[in-house]
Amino acid sequence: MLAQAPATIVLDGKILLANRTSIDPAIKAAIREIREKADKLVKAKRTYSVTNKSQNPPSGDKHDYMSQGPYWWPDPAKPNGLPYIRRDGERNPELLKISDSTELGEMMSDSETLSLAYYFSRDEKYAELAASVVRTWFLDLKTGQNPNLNFGQGIPGISSGRGIGLIETRGLYRVIDATTLLSGSLFWSKSDRDGLKKWFADFLKWMIESPIGKDEAAQRNNHGTYYDVQVISYAIFAERRDIALRQIDISKARIRSQIETDGSQPHELARTLSWGYTNMNLFGFFTIARLAETVGVDLWKYESPDNRGIRKAFTWLLPFIRNEKEWTYKQIKAREFGVSTALLKIAGRKYNEPEYQRFADKLSKDRDTNIAEILGY
Repeated sequence: MLAQAPATIVLDGKILLANRTSIDPAIKAAIREIREKADKLVKAKRTYSVTNKSQNPPSGDKHDYMSQGPYWWPDPAKPNGLPYIRRDGERNPELLKISDSTELGEMMSDSETLSLAYYFSRDEKYAELAASVVRTWFLDLKTGQNPNLNFGQGIPGISSGRGIGLIETRGLYRVIDATTLLSGSLFWSKSDRDGLKKWFADFLKWMIESPIGKDEAAQRNNHGTYYDVQVISYAIFAERRDIALRQIDISKARIRSQIETDGSQPHELARTLSWGYTNMNLFGFFTIARLAETVGVDLWKYESPDNRGIRKAFTWLLPFIRNEKEWTYKQIKAREFGVSTALLKIAGRKYNEPEYQRFADKLSKDRDTNIAEILGY
């Protein structure tokens, strides 16, 4: 019986399947690297939980996720610093005192690394820890997160939580794909899958119906883009195709409102970290396009009547990635190219442009790249 491609929603299942038996030295090296990382995780045996934080959210329930807005600082003109004031692009290290955002990131990364290691090796030790990481964060009654983000990116003296806090969960689709790769494992059961599906269905309902979720849905920049990433991915996982298709139509409207006819993204270019946000937002649109594929919609070639589209946005960005044009927009930190490399790899495949892949390989030699992008995009 021929092996079937995993039904992943962002990672490309056909590419994953092909890479599992590939003799390409680069692919084999990537698989070795992911297993080496996974071996270290197995040795450490860490899991993560929102209940680990020392602070109590305003609800009094540690199962509620909580974080602080990264660009907000004490007001030096006020004796107690309140209310905090905004310094765009400058991260206040104080936010690390609340552990939820850090542990969320590590949970997503570890579950992905371990699940990929299991998929490529079929070694159950990786699946065992991956399943434990996911259960601890989502399903365990003592440690699991409540399916809301009522207290994300609060601002001392102003707000206990905001819609834009939802940007912190923008990568949760990685957990969905990770657990899909655990299919067939002794350590990930149907009841686990059903429990996770219910958690995401509940979170999806909260995102659509809560005031905080509605506030994020109304954002016109990367926050709106990644709101769509989340709604579409959770709807696909929860088998709500109707919601996914409706949100994809909303994403088309975002393309029309966020991308200019020349391909530039003015909302992101206005930021003090314009390079990072421009790359990040386009990666969000690429992720939406990949999700749309799973329900039969092609956004890779979509263009508005006045020629706005994600390919146009990539074409606009490309000469800056290649350093053929100087980046003259405000960027208060050195430019990084990890996301740019991912964009090149994805665009190379989707638009049949091998030169993009070759340039991405050149960048990858000197840049930090997510290994999953090599194996599954």
